[in-house]
Amino acid sequence: MNDALSVVGQLRDLASEPQNREAIVQDQGCLPGLVLFLDVQDQDVLFAALQTLRYLAELPHNIPTMSNELGMMVSLENLIDREGLSVEVLALTKEVYGILSAPVRRTPERERRKKPQFFINSSNKKAKSVTLHIQGLDSTDQRGLCEEALLKVKGVISFTFQMASKRCTVRIRSDLATESLASAIAETKVLSAKQVVKNEAGDEVLISLNPSPVEVQQNSALPDYLPEEEDSPEKDLGRAVSRPAAKLDGNGSWITSAASFLTKTFYW
Repeated sequence: MNDALSVVGQLRDLASEPQNREAIVQDQGCLPGLVLFLDVQDQDVLFAALQTLRYLAELPHNIPTMSNELGMMVSLENLIDREGLSVEVLALTKEVYGILSAPVRRTPERERRKKPQFFINSSNKKAKSVTLHIQGLDSTDQRGLCEEALLKVKGVISFTFQMASKRCTVRIRSDLATESLASAIAETKVLSAKQVVKNEAGDEVLISLNPSPVEVQQNSALPDYLPEEEDSPEKDLGRAVSRPAAKLDGNGSWITSAASFLTKTFYW
């Protein structure tokens, strides 16, 4: 099951990048594979598959295709009724099921332009990416603690992990202080964060982040994904190193590889 966890984890990281979501849903192998992942017993694989579906559903016109995928809704319903699931897996299952089963309301273009922005004011139109080095990020348990801490911070949009280098790339609202992330992570009592920045010579250095004295605003639910307008991280001490976007070539090579793995693993 380690191979399955690796594949679905990388697919989740691809899905975290908005420009990949349509291609993943349109691929003939990925959605059927994710449906099959919903029937496995390994809860790490389940959670990663559900996170992937949650990312994909953030693109509204993906939702009809996803909800109509053979076995998708039935598998989610069965998962909701399954005994022994962790609180996190069950909550995410219900959230994904709610999104896919809700009627899609099409917003007229004129109304969409007039819709109030998620941001506080016009100066906060863009999101930014921050790369953190997480001391103590040694296992999936610590990763889970870090995920829970980041999800509680209001203004966090998405995040991806690079476990081998103990890195976490976090996409946040432009008005959210990086120190707020450090404060949230420090509250785990076992993890601490430094920001990865480049100096003038282009070398990576770690910058200590003092926990914010201001109480961190917490989310009551997962945040909506913000408009993807690229902006360099705003940090007085340097430029944060953001994770290169997961790009697909003309043939969607990584998605094709993932679909091939799913086919070989589950269809025989």
